[in-house]
Amino acid sequence: MMPAGHKPALKPAQIWNMSFGFLGIQIGFDLQNGNVSRIFQTLGAEVDELAILWIAAPMTGLIVQPIIGHLSDKTWGRFGRRRPYFLVGALLASLALFVMPNSPVLWVAAGMLWIMDASLNVTMEPFRAFVGDNLPDRQRTMGYAMQSFFIGVGAVVAGALPWVMTNWLGLSNVAPAGEIPQTVQWAFYIGGAALLAAVAWTVFTTREYSPDELAGFEAARRNALGIARKTSAAALRSAAQFRKGGMVWIIAGVVFAAFVALARGEARPAFLGAIEVAQELYVLAALLAAFGGIQLVASVLRAEGRNHSGFMEVVSDLFAMPKTMQQLAVVQFFSWFAMFAMWIYGTPAVAEYHFSAPDPATQGYQDAADWWALLGSVRNGLAAAAALGFILIAARIDRIRLHAINLMLGAAGFAGMLLIRDPALLWVPMIGIGIAWASIVSLPYAILAGCVPAEKMGIYMGVFNIFIVVPQLLAATVLGFLVTNLFGGEPIYAMVIAAVSFVLAAIATLFVADGDLPADAPLLRAGEA
Repeated sequence: MMPAGHKPALKPAQIWNMSFGFLGIQIGFDLQNGNVSRIFQTLGAEVDELAILWIAAPMTGLIVQPIIGHLSDKTWGRFGRRRPYFLVGALLASLALFVMPNSPVLWVAAGMLWIMDASLNVTMEPFRAFVGDNLPDRQRTMGYAMQSFFIGVGAVVAGALPWVMTNWLGLSNVAPAGEIPQTVQWAFYIGGAALLAAVAWTVFTTREYSPDELAGFEAARRNALGIARKTSAAALRSAAQFRKGGMVWIIAGVVFAAFVALARGEARPAFLGAIEVAQELYVLAALLAAFGGIQLVASVLRAEGRNHSGFMEVVSDLFAMPKTMQQLAVVQFFSWFAMFAMWIYGTPAVAEYHFSAPDPATQGYQDAADWWALLGSVRNGLAAAAALGFILIAARIDRIRLHAINLMLGAAGFAGMLLIRDPALLWVPMIGIGIAWASIVSLPYAILAGCVPAEKMGIYMGVFNIFIVVPQLLAATVLGFLVTNLFGGEPIYAMVIAAVSFVLAAIATLFVADGDLPADAPLLRAGEA
């Protein structure tokens, strides 16, 4: 029996229902990840332009997720706390999925990617906090593993749809120049309907604890562990600290932009030799300066005593992250850099390296794209199975070592894509990548949920997304530069970069302090001054 006031355990069927919406979310995300490069190239984009066109997706997540996390923490009404965001985001994302494959020109497709990703982020972010809200500590690994299971199943469905349309239903996967194939169009239509249906299932079959109930559970948890929360203004970052940090980041952004301008000009430095400095690097410079600008705004608001606006709460929480969250941020950075490299360059890499068909207008390229999408189903089917396995394995090995092992398996998978030339054998590397993917979308969240305050679950899940988005933005700005200048523009070597990134993530994982309590959170033992 649980002590009075503690959060009760949920039945497996309840955990199933609360996670089922992720099936639809992942169908939407994987249709986007598996087909957007194909759509862009069909509408005239060159391979070296793909990364910058993809920048809309991570930029949207960077802005949307912390805001939605903060808002959902403050929301309570007839339809609950997180569920209103599930439903609104799903409606908008479904509409975007219907419009995207009908884009007449490249700029429309790029704009629809932005809208689609914003809507999917509105739906997804509260789902992460939803598990932390509803489950006690001992069930959170199961909860996030169940989400990972539905992520895998959803990705299987999304990856298989274009292939099924071609090989089972006889629709054409080739279209006239500048037009999207029927297989892709119908895959997006079916995916949009599935997204809305799956999210609606979760919305109407689950309940949420009220803010008062959650506060009671948190108080009972702290009392049982003999801790009391310290609320001290000394923990706040000062206006002077914000101002100094802001100036440093702005100067760094300006200096980097000046270097890019110089390197792209006629009087470029001789040491650059034949290295081509892409204009996409201006985006990276702008991001550095923008982070500095945010800190300058925060310094003004802090100096004026305006500490309770949504903006200041988000920024303050960013700089007051628990130590465990900071350590996980490094792991997430390298993990998601690798995944984004695969999403951007997977289709052109397989088409050129394994099918010898780099031209999107050819049958060979479209066959390669269908095969890569089907391999995505294999990869994600393995991820779904692995997620269920984590529930059992986590009882026998700590989550830190398990995650590090999984990432190393993923690194081996990416390396295998270079070593294996026969496209029929590419399912072998998908084993390692699928296991790593299941781990990335479950274990870090299970660790994180135990180290943040219950009343800030949404905002910290949103802030945590920054360390998913930043590597994606970096990938979108520097991968094209690296592939062009280090590997002669051959996209298969983006998989090599991904393998190295996974190894670095595995090493960083070994330095993470796992546990239900923050390693350096503002907590005091009960009775201490």
